[in-house]
Amino acid sequence: MLNPRKFTFGGTSAIVTSMGLVIGLGAARASTATIVSGLLIVGLADNMTDSLSIHMYQEAERLDQRAAFKATTSNFVTRILTALSFVVVVLLLPRAYGGIVALSWGCLLLALISFAVAQARGASPLRETAKHLTVGALVIAASRLIGGWIAAYVH
Repeated sequence: MLNPRKFTFGGTSAIVTSMGLVIGLGAARASTATIVSGLLIVGLADNMTDSLSIHMYQEAERLDQRAAFKATTSNFVTRILTALSFVVVVLLLPRAYGGIVALSWGCLLLALISFAVAQARGASPLRETAKHLTVGALVIAASRLIGGWIAAYVH
């Protein structure tokens, strides 16, 4: 089994952010090109800044240089691959289904990460998964509301 410490931070961030972007920009009636651009820009720019932040924090904590580099690289790769998976969903599916599939894909990934973390900690997988999906749902609901507001009031 994969070690959840190697992909949880980057994976969770990329999953929830990507779902929020797809749903929020979709609610704002953004074009497919805009949604893909948003996913790629956040997938790269936010990813690089978070990876740099993690790396600098680990250096400040005097973590072994090699361990810090591995963690930084793992975070970056996990986030970029996750964001690219959402790009594929948005590009390959008709607009009417892209958001639904992206949401389903994200919830599945988040549930799998939650399950892996719960098992590693000896916690209840069902409880941890429900807790994490609830937080994800709040982010998506807020993104949907913001996108709807933009579509209605920003011209």
